[in-house]
Amino acid sequence: MSADVRTHPIDRAYLMLQQAHPGAHWDTGGIAYLSGRPPSLRDFRAYVAMHLPKLPMLTHRLERTARPPVWSPDDTFTLERHVHEVVAAAPGAPGSALETALGAPLPRDAPWGLWLVHGEAPDEYAVCYRFEHVCQDGIAAALAFRTLLGTGEPALRPLPGPRGPGENLRRAVVALGLAAKYALDVLPRPGRRPSKVLVPSGRRRLLRARVPVERLRKVGRARGVSANDVHLAALADALGRWSGQAGIPLRRASALLPVDARRHDEEQTWGNRTFAVPVRLPLAETSPSRRLERVAAATSAVKRRTRRQAIHDLVRYMPARPTAWYMRQITSPAVTAMVTTTVPLAEGGALGGTNVTGAALLPLLLPGHICGVGLAFFGDWAEVSFTVDHALPHGERLPGLWTEAVEALERDLAPAA
Repeated sequence: MSADVRTHPIDRAYLMLQQAHPGAHWDTGGIAYLSGRPPSLRDFRAYVAMHLPKLPMLTHRLERTARPPVWSPDDTFTLERHVHEVVAAAPGAPGSALETALGAPLPRDAPWGLWLVHGEAPDEYAVCYRFEHVCQDGIAAALAFRTLLGTGEPALRPLPGPRGPGENLRRAVVALGLAAKYALDVLPRPGRRPSKVLVPSGRRRLLRARVPVERLRKVGRARGVSANDVHLAALADALGRWSGQAGIPLRRASALLPVDARRHDEEQTWGNRTFAVPVRLPLAETSPSRRLERVAAATSAVKRRTRRQAIHDLVRYMPARPTAWYMRQITSPAVTAMVTTTVPLAEGGALGGTNVTGAALLPLLLPGHICGVGLAFFGDWAEVSFTVDHALPHGERLPGLWTEAVEALERDLAPAA
């Protein structure tokens, strides 16, 4: 492993976005809920130190002034700068311990942090993991979760197929064609303007709901689609109904869907290896079944092997300037309204003698976007998370509307079954 690791063009694109919007929140992460007595901060730091050799990038820092920026070993690394503790205040005090952990600043020289959160109940606590998005994407964060708290199983990725005669040329042609398609998708168009949803307060909050994962899979199996398609269809219904209740018209809404572009043997990476794909959400569709069909049709192309291979090739070979342009366009509120990511975390997890009972994501809330949406699969549960600005009207209704939309899909499934 080399001393310095060059940043990927996607990382540099995120750095440029941060410079263009310095007041936005550019960190993301997740929360694990555990049952049992929490460890002391000293023991928790010792536990993290024991696992750090499996996550070498966490002991590196981003040298932003280098051209191009590089990841270098952090000679000043200490766990005290990265691993913290938050204890609940006295009853009646404003805010919760978890809100404190979610709102704590990340120092510039410490692009990630872990918070041990406890005090709300004697036999329950949480671990909050946050990081700058330039440091990791959701797939790398899931690896960190599995290494620190999970069962350590690697992500399952398909093996590459054999390369026949002319395979390299064919892949290059497909990748270039796909690049042209996505470039056309994000070009400015007449009438494509961002919806004026709110004047942001700069303060965000995390809203959550959970359902048994089998409920999503059952609907998906009946319709021949994935559980993530069911989630996106429910999200479209929830956003359409929220728009009516909040009095904010949404003519159209596309979600920014990150697609994992790592190789089958690539787990530990510095920075980001995901490609952002826009997916149109059918907000105006009134039939749950037709809404699900339209979502599945929109995501089906990304699932095809040739398309996934082309995305892998794009991420591996895209030059810096086109990457920065594409990221600037795809994250614009004129093109997409939210980031929505789905991450399978683990089948189980523990910290010492305490067990993980649930997990939630802290999705990225981009400037001008309505919300950030994350779906985490952990054990038998699927937990949806919404990151919203405090100023978003009726934002607290989104988790309940999503749950009701899942129930509507189940009811619509009954006659078909």
